[in-house]
Amino acid sequence: MDYLHYYELDQEPFAVMPLTKFYYHSQEHDRALEKLQFAVASMKGLAVLVGDVGTGKTTLARRLLDSLPEDEYEASLLVIIHADVTTGWLIRRIALQLGVEEPAEDKVKLLSQLYERLVEINEEGKKAVILIDEAQMLRERELMEEFRGLLNLELPEEKLVTFVFFGMPELEGCLANDAPLAQRIAVRHKLKPLSAPTAVDYIHHRLKLAGSEAEIFSDEACRQIHEYANGVPRLINVICDNTLFEGYVRKVKIPIDEELIDIVAQDLGLTE
Repeated sequence: MDYLHYYELDQEPFAVMPLTKFYYHSQEHDRALEKLQFAVASMKGLAVLVGDVGTGKTTLARRLLDSLPEDEYEASLLVIIHADVTTGWLIRRIALQLGVEEPAEDKVKLLSQLYERLVEINEEGKKAVILIDEAQMLRERELMEEFRGLLNLELPEEKLVTFVFFGMPELEGCLANDAPLAQRIAVRHKLKPLSAPTAVDYIHHRLKLAGSEAEIFSDEACRQIHEYANGVPRLINVICDNTLFEGYVRKVKIPIDEELIDIVAQDLGLTE
């Protein structure tokens, strides 16, 4: 028997993976999503979302991608996993994701292929959108210059591609490496941590989606979790998940109160 059965849950409510099923419609995240949807629908060229670790950037990236109808958008998500990205790799990857079947090795030919594909997408009545997650990994100035060049692939009266960058605050420094590109940011938003009332609702929301029909955490416990997590959703999930396991081990009955939260926070090194 594990904590799912003990607390009568159908699945893990606080998994670290950004599952879209558990998306919580906080005012902060919905406002950010609305801005980004406006940016891609209007083909603004470049939009930027920044936020600290664990504030929900990747969840929003996937949520945005899922919200774009396939018959209206040629959209894809590119995750940058290391800082050793070259301009050649970047352009080739973007070309592949937009449907260029055999990207040329020669950069000039590759850019020509990419432009032709973007025009083709436009003629199909679709909008080309590339979402870039972990964009703070794009540290070299040449990479930012490359994006500026890609944004110049346009028709006389309309843009052919829109990029949306998702990244940690260091992304601002990357963008500052190329002032002309920074000036072309049409939409910008910074994610803030959840407020205490929102965090309480967030925790109950995820538990309900996981099958809970009872109050597993008291509101006081939820507020305690918010305080230890400083309102960061990912850390809230970690504390809640560990608390459910600890509660199962100790056979703690619901609702779980602040005492167990304090114990878990100490085990996680969150106390001074």
